[in-house]
Amino acid sequence: MVFGPAEAFTPEQLAELYDINVVTTQRVNRAVLPHMRRQQHGLLVWISSSSSAGGTPPYLAPYFAAKAAMDALAVAYARELTRWGIETSIIVPGAFTSGTNHFARAGSPADQTVTDEYEFGPYAGFGPRVQEAFDAIVPPDSDVSAVADAVVSVVDTPFGQRPFRVHIDPAQDGADVGFAVLDRLRVEMLHRVGLHDLLKPARLV
Repeated sequence: MVFGPAEAFTPEQLAELYDINVVTTQRVNRAVLPHMRRQQHGLLVWISSSSSAGGTPPYLAPYFAAKAAMDALAVAYARELTRWGIETSIIVPGAFTSGTNHFARAGSPADQTVTDEYEFGPYAGFGPRVQEAFDAIVPPDSDVSAVADAVVSVVDTPFGQRPFRVHIDPAQDGADVGFAVLDRLRVEMLHRVGLHDLLKPARLV
């Protein structure tokens, strides 16, 4: 994760975040999908973010943008893999301020001049205020291991019955509502164009 004014991050920093959160998933998929397609059976589990459809604060834009791009890729992949007998589940964690060290290890903008202009302008002291806001809405006993539990539950669910999305969001930022609308619109479009078979993985074995 990175934290700071979006403008103060260099294009190279954004590219690095996209490499970590988006391009790396492509590397993994290209390594494993040939095997899954040959066996005509499989499961992809993606770790998305509630920030892609829920309420979000400023100063986290590069990270949120990368996670949104990854989520869009996951949705597209899901429809392109069902006819191969490959199922998709997207795990959607919300904000966990303990057990993840997100803020403690967050990267900073490389352009200090722009950062200073924000800090000594109308956004003076804004960074700590955002972190305080996060701490106020996330229950202190939130356990990030719930995300791992959700993955295990999805893997243990029988083929064809797995949920497309699973939300684990202690802050309740509304992503479950936002994604429900987005996913419904996408489903309706597939029905409209006669491609609704892409919504369920084919049983080929």
